[in-house]
Amino acid sequence: MKKYCMFRFYAELNDFLRPKYRQKAFPYLFNGNPSVKDAIQAIGVPHTEVDLILVNGNSVSFGHHLQPGDQISVYPVFETLDISDVTHLRPRPLRKPKFVLDVHLGRLARYLRLAGFDTVYENSLGDREIIDIARSQKRIILTRDLGILKNDRVTHGYFIRSDNPRTQIQEVVNYFSLHKLAQPFSRCTRCNGKVKRISRKEAEPRVSKRTFRFYRRFYCCTSCGKIYWEGSHVGRMQKFLSELLTPAGLLHQDGIEK
Repeated sequence: MKKYCMFRFYAELNDFLRPKYRQKAFPYLFNGNPSVKDAIQAIGVPHTEVDLILVNGNSVSFGHHLQPGDQISVYPVFETLDISDVTHLRPRPLRKPKFVLDVHLGRLARYLRLAGFDTVYENSLGDREIIDIARSQKRIILTRDLGILKNDRVTHGYFIRSDNPRTQIQEVVNYFSLHKLAQPFSRCTRCNGKVKRISRKEAEPRVSKRTFRFYRRFYCCTSCGKIYWEGSHVGRMQKFLSELLTPAGLLHQDGIEK
């Protein structure tokens, strides 16, 4: 005979539920003795998105086993409410946010690098490689694939809701509170390497005569050697970054090494 308990998901966790289950309690039928983590992921919510579970009013770990009649409330990360006395399920935030992105997020990778965030992206990386990189390099996985976030080896990850790259970067900056951590133009948008200022003499043999004549400042990626200069497009990018970053603080002005 099947047993059941009641689940209720809060805030953005409802994004992962079928419409009929959102913003309300609903029964979950089960056999055997499943853990609450197994049940949450079977419902469709990745464990990386969950920070607090209350069962009958008490905080529990992912290892708690369901009992018939349990009343279960599931919450995402708390930004402003102090819940220091209960059982946190998410590992401590990474001190320096670094990212690894799945194959669907190439434009987002470019925007993150443009803002100065250490971002690994290759369109050939599979799920296993992404998880290995995240674990070995202490990176946060950003993905449009729920499956990878349900892997037990994943400790830090976030499901990107939007499919629009400009909305995606705003989503990431807001969710991880990155506004004051940005260093615009400090990373290569092609390879993620660090960018530094170089002399005009160094730049001259590596750019066209026209470019050298019209522009005064040049920069170079220390990894792939790509040359950058302050063309007309820089103004547009600065405006975009300013709009992206100013809600929580001023745009950094020293993103490029002098």
